[in-house]
Amino acid sequence: MTGKRRDPAAVSEFVERFAADLVSAGMPRMPARVFVALLTADEGRSASELAELLQASPAAISGAIRYLEQVDMTVRERRPGERRDVYRIGQDMWYEVIANRDRLFERWNQTLAHGVDVLGAGTPAGRRVDETRRFFDFARVEMPAMVARWREMQNGL
Repeated sequence: MTGKRRDPAAVSEFVERFAADLVSAGMPRMPARVFVALLTADEGRSASELAELLQASPAAISGAIRYLEQVDMTVRERRPGERRDVYRIGQDMWYEVIANRDRLFERWNQTLAHGVDVLGAGTPAGRRVDETRRFFDFARVEMPAMVARWREMQNGL
């Protein structure tokens, strides 16, 4: 938006709208709001700036940041000469989120394989659990190629 000032009300409406979309997909409400507030920021924001912007308590912001850090969706850093942390979205955030799912999928694969053994591979429940295991194993194997294609596309821009 070179040369044009952003309408704070329109930005706020967008933050709430996209956060609602993320909530409907299963993300907790406050982490969704904080994530979109960071996504729409040109630079990092402190917890107090996020609390003011979203009209939320410091405790709610802290919990949301903790959640977002656990799922690799935010980066914590310090501005030069300041003592407080600021949060931002990493340059390659979506890549990191997807790439880090490999560990999660592998753990699920192991647990689901155990579930197949417990339930019996020939039972309806055992077959459903095994299909779930095979799907996540497929996703785990396919993720690196998808991420590589994304990187190639990004580098071509």
